Amino acid sequence: MSDVIRLLPDSVANQIAAGEVIQRPASVIKELVENAVDAGAKHIDVQVIDAGKTSIQVIDDGKGMSETDARLAFERHATSKIREAADLFALHTMGFRGEALASIAAVAQVELRTCLAGEELGTSLCISGSKVESQEAISCPQGCNFNVKNLFFNVPARRKFLKSNQTELNNILTEFERIALVNPDISFTLHHNGTEMLNLPAIQLRQRIMGVFGKKINQELLSVEVDTTMVRISGFVGRPDSSRKKGARQYFFVNGRYMRHPYFHKAIMDAYERLVPTGEQVSYFIYFEVDPSNIDVNIHPTKTEIKFENEQAIWQILTAVIKETLGKFNAIPSIDFDVEGKPDIPAFESSPYSVVQPLQADYDPNYNPFNVSSSPSSSYSRPKMDGWEELYQGYDTPKQPFVYPDEDNFVVEDTPEMESQPSLYDSSEVQSVVETSMLYYQYKGCYILTSVKSGLMVIDQQRAHIRILYDRYLAQIKAQKGASQGMLFPDILQLSMSEVPVLQSIMEDLSYLGFDLSDLGGGSYAINGIPSGIEGLNPVTLVNNMVHAAIEKGCKVREEVQDMLALTLAKASAIVPGQVLSNEDMSLLVDELLTSVTPNYTPDGKTVLSVLTDEELEKRFK
Repeated sequence: MSDVIRLLPDSVANQIAAGEVIQRPASVIKELVENAVDAGAKHIDVQVIDAGKTSIQVIDDGKGMSETDARLAFERHATSKIREAADLFALHTMGFRGEALASIAAVAQVELRTCLAGEELGTSLCISGSKVESQEAISCPQGCNFNVKNLFFNVPARRKFLKSNQTELNNILTEFERIALVNPDISFTLHHNGTEMLNLPAIQLRQRIMGVFGKKINQELLSVEVDTTMVRISGFVGRPDSSRKKGARQYFFVNGRYMRHPYFHKAIMDAYERLVPTGEQVSYFIYFEVDPSNIDVNIHPTKTEIKFENEQAIWQILTAVIKETLGKFNAIPSIDFDVEGKPDIPAFESSPYSVVQPLQADYDPNYNPFNVSSSPSSSYSRPKMDGWEELYQGYDTPKQPFVYPDEDNFVVEDTPEMESQPSLYDSSEVQSVVETSMLYYQYKGCYILTSVKSGLMVIDQQRAHIRILYDRYLAQIKAQKGASQGMLFPDILQLSMSEVPVLQSIMEDLSYLGFDLSDLGGGSYAINGIPSGIEGLNPVTLVNNMVHAAIEKGCKVREEVQDMLALTLAKASAIVPGQVLSNEDMSLLVDELLTSVTPNYTPDGKTVLSVLTDEELEKRFK
């Protein structure tokens, strides 16, 4: 029998490895920028075309590479970060696997220009699909200049399943922000299609956070600082009053590396228990510094999952320091008595030196309540009970048994008490309602009950309103006309640069709904107009929720985006549970609901109405 097992060619092995390391354009930027950080760069410039599908260029001023290192760097498992297995537990660099450049070169066309410090000539290297096409000496500045073109050009299936440019650009900005937040001493710039999106100079950490997410976040942050023999924790957490349902900025970093850690996230949320509403989140930027030998980062190729040796102890330290921070900055709500306008209650005596004399109580030491022969003193003589029989005169007649009245002859006489009670409905109003429309009953401020031909219909009033508003807003978008109400004082909306492309992609549909937004630059937008009928709602929160809903949904088709916008606005504008409605309001709500194409369900599939049939009612009373 012939042998069937053979070694895969390097090009095939590299493409397999690239499937784990390089998943989208954002992965390329993450690997190249982290390499630049490890090379000691002080300025890193990233230039992207078509969200990285056409070109990704990363330029740094690090120490560069020699001619031999430049060629060897694209081989599998070639790295300068570690030498032996023991180095995995003493990592001080971002990369260590030696797979990134080989994986990128396997699925793209790469051109590298690099030069060492003090050298007159550098090296230019061109690789396409793991094959070296050219290598020559050139003149270039110190550092590295990577130009990655036509990502996944030789893997059409992977390129086909890339998302829209807005989604891929959002992923690029997310990865870029994670690296920028942990390296405030390095200046970063990011350009997309020739337009500058981020320009972050080297600065302090708090100012770096403000540069990424806007100056408004500075008012929400509280400083966190603790240093123990096991771990050093620093960073910032949000105030309880800055909590939100969507869009909270939540970041964990350990030894300069971004990580996801649900266990530590729960520690922070436990510290905010009963301080924020259920379902809302707070922002936090937490930086851990631990001994590299106490963590394991070699779990996943993306290196975002990290194992800690003393997880439970760090959990307790993290919870304690956040609770201490909330108490130190008086972020925990306390009982505050408002003394302004208090009534002036006089003291017992005007003199501040007056002494209140204790009351003297008189008692008879010889009195025994169980001794009937003892005669109590005059101070405690029992009241005379003479004439008590008169109190019970007229009650000698025995009670007659109660007899149920005949139903036909039973008449309730009006009493003065009944006449004084106000009627729930005026008789003329009830008569007119009966003649013109049906009567409705509101149960617990949440449900509307009314009789129909087949039985009793129960309607969830909030879901019914969502269904009505959704149809109305979607029709406005389709018709490209929505009534807008101008604001006397425009509200300012501040978005991070990763959220700006998402807002721009839905800007046209927002205008059809009635929103009037103008770009102020730097991720700031002025809300000049809002849709009519949403008075009382916060426009900034509303637009923020729409942007984050679009990010979560990842809507690619225009119709899906429009449905998402209409549903988000309908949920925000609908009546809340517990709102009291008049019979006329309930009648209009039900009539408009029944004119909908699908009145039985909300747009997200929740039941709006249910009918309790006559047969079901009869069964309950048998």
